[in-house]
Amino acid sequence: MSQTSSPRDTDTTLSWLDAGGETGALIRAYDWTPTGLGPPDRWPQSLRTATALLLLSPVPIVLLWGEKGIMIYNDAYSVFAGSRHPQLLGSEVRKGWAEVADFNDNVMRVGLAGGTLAYRDQQLTLERHGKPEPVWMNLDYSPVLDESGTPGGVIAIVVETTERVRAEQRVRESEERLRFLDELGKRTTEATDADAIMAITTRMLGEHLGVSICAYADMEPDEDAFTIRGEWKLADAVSLVGRYRLGDFGSRAVGDLSAGQALVIHDVDTELPDHEALAFRAVGVCASICMPLVKEGRLTALMGVHHATPRRWTGRDLALLNEVTQRSWAHIERVRAEATVRDGERRFREELEAKVAERTAALERSEASIRTIFETSHLYQGLMSTDGTLLYINGTALAGVEARLEDVVGLPFWRTPWFADTPGMPEAVEAAVRRVAAGGSENLGMTLNLPTGVRAFDFSLRPVVNERGEVTAMVPEAVEKTARLKAEQALMQVQKMEALGSLTGGIAHDFNNLLMAVQGSLELLRERLPPEPLLLRLLDNARAGAERGSALTARMLAFARRQELKTQRVDLRELVEGMADLLQRSLGTTIVVETRFGHPLPPVVVDANQLETALLNLAVNARDAMDGAGRLVIATDEAWLPDASAPLAPGRYVRLALMDSGNGMDDATLKRATEPFFTTKGVGKGTGLGLSMVHGLAEQSGGALRLRSVPGEGTTAEIWLPAAEGPADALSPSTSTATKKPSPPADRAYTVLSVDDDDLVRATTVEMLEDLGYTVFSSPSGDDALRVLERTAVDLVITDHAMPRMTGAQLATQIRSRWPSVPVVMATGYAELPAGMQLDLPRLAKPYSQASLAEVVRRTLGITT
Repeated sequence: MSQTSSPRDTDTTLSWLDAGGETGALIRAYDWTPTGLGPPDRWPQSLRTATALLLLSPVPIVLLWGEKGIMIYNDAYSVFAGSRHPQLLGSEVRKGWAEVADFNDNVMRVGLAGGTLAYRDQQLTLERHGKPEPVWMNLDYSPVLDESGTPGGVIAIVVETTERVRAEQRVRESEERLRFLDELGKRTTEATDADAIMAITTRMLGEHLGVSICAYADMEPDEDAFTIRGEWKLADAVSLVGRYRLGDFGSRAVGDLSAGQALVIHDVDTELPDHEALAFRAVGVCASICMPLVKEGRLTALMGVHHATPRRWTGRDLALLNEVTQRSWAHIERVRAEATVRDGERRFREELEAKVAERTAALERSEASIRTIFETSHLYQGLMSTDGTLLYINGTALAGVEARLEDVVGLPFWRTPWFADTPGMPEAVEAAVRRVAAGGSENLGMTLNLPTGVRAFDFSLRPVVNERGEVTAMVPEAVEKTARLKAEQALMQVQKMEALGSLTGGIAHDFNNLLMAVQGSLELLRERLPPEPLLLRLLDNARAGAERGSALTARMLAFARRQELKTQRVDLRELVEGMADLLQRSLGTTIVVETRFGHPLPPVVVDANQLETALLNLAVNARDAMDGAGRLVIATDEAWLPDASAPLAPGRYVRLALMDSGNGMDDATLKRATEPFFTTKGVGKGTGLGLSMVHGLAEQSGGALRLRSVPGEGTTAEIWLPAAEGPADALSPSTSTATKKPSPPADRAYTVLSVDDDDLVRATTVEMLEDLGYTVFSSPSGDDALRVLERTAVDLVITDHAMPRMTGAQLATQIRSRWPSVPVVMATGYAELPAGMQLDLPRLAKPYSQASLAEVVRRTLGITT
């Protein structure tokens, strides 16, 4: 009897959620069926283990499971998610955090490929509380392996550092402000008159804030008229020195300044009426802060910063201007009264001391966080003395050599395990240390033999100097680039193969045109020669050579994955058994051919003739590898790929394998085996295109060619092809190339237009058609063909595709538009048509025989014999 789980059983199987807090309860109650994960009690052990682990952690952790990154997280992460919780639970990560979808796409791509990522103080803009906000975080991503040992998801540790980052920013801003005020105080203290103090102040303040003009003015007793007595300005700014009336600048200026409040305008055009804004625009000002000085209830002076374009002033700008204004007037009064100056200096010292104390406290609070960041950095980082003795190194660097801190501290840096096993590297690093100790900097690329393997790094070494410019220590730092170099090498290989594919496809096209002229002419010539055996034999030899050239171009197009495939559903067992006699004759009696067929297999969709050629190629290669004597096993079976395995997509496949007992190949030869024109056979014994052709056919059919080989044990070649639904089609026997001359059409005279830019091909085609009894016109280009069609009625157009100015596809499009009843046949030595040309045209592959030409013309025109 079958057993079903009771609610009590389900509770037991979900006990790993009990310690998960609020989020654990939500996971238990959540309907996971729409996500594709199913109920939690049926989750794979790897997913349950990872979920139980993160639920117990006090640190915010989120698990992104599967290709879509289904989100599972703990209570700490729900706090980080804000108002998005609990809607994030069970959502796809790119939809849950849509504003950072590209960032998370990269995380999933790297994690599911087995890689890790680490970010420190990474800034992202997230919407957690109803509006976008900048957030800083420490992020660590690692793959989570499923039961098959491959990455099933990505786990992320999220530590928000926003408050610390902002605190450090405030400390830096405050420090910068204090340094500016300190320098300003020093400069103005040296001045002995009010004008010198204001000249120094306006210049330093204007440059510090990056404004167009910084100026000061004295108010007249009526508190309306004022005179700008001095300014600092950019070279292209309009000078403001002169006499003005406050009322001319509007009621807002009068009201704010008379009340002792700063006048702050970010954009005069949007904040003021036109007649008030006109006064500002007349002096080249679009944004302004004007700070009043009120003494004994009377407006006595003004100080302002102005900009020629709109500007969003900050609270820091306003506070600094207010501080500078107060200090500047205080220094002016110092010139008049030393008591006021001493009071200003006292206030400055008190504020400076308070800010220094605040910064010191902030630095002490962040010390632990900084050490944590250093230890968890993905960089190799350390510290050494000026003589090269290693003082400290972080955990990432120690993990790279599987060492402890006490194992390396105190050693000369160049004698540590990072360099000791790489020939010549200790001497190079020692020389670099000496140069940096003398005040230089070093940046090196290096490949090191580490206990954890051969790895490549970008290495830098920088000096630490004191305020006197003396080198007091050195900081080594390295970032690993092994994965990037491997990726770049793979990309270069792909680009090389793509370039070779384009080259071979183009060569095959031109060669097919030449063969077309040769084969067609030979075929017509044979009909006209007297029946003299020697002449016919020589002519047949020439035709055989041309046919071998045609076969070579077919291989080149197969390598380039541009041959035209005539696909059908094929039963691999039927195909192999049908080739048994051919294989045995081709391989010889000293080769024992053994077949092993799996259970009834689904058919595959492939070009049967091309696959037969590929199988024969592999068999001949195996015979040569066995020096003409040995055992060849041909086997078929079925395989299922649950995940992508480049270049194969997940799915059901049928494998056709050939296993020989030959010499095998070493790794270097195996890596180059499918390269075009690479062969281990002697000169004249191979083109190097056999495996390239098989590789091209497999990939063009949606599969792949995989090779395995061990020197001295033989080689296995596997053709993987996608399984197809439905029964296999019947395989028709190969037709003989020797055909009798077709009879001409009997019902009426037909007119054909032949279009080809190659004179030899065009002339040959015309001769063939006329020999078949058709009336033929010819054109060397698409434009000329259109002119012929405008003045002559034709029954059929046969056109090449690759022609200058107007291609055959473009010509066919125009003919369909203007003469829709005229059929078009595309004759080309190159299988691919350009993207976007959705033309369903009869195809005639070059080089073609007179019989092939006659057949396609009859079929297209509907001529019956």
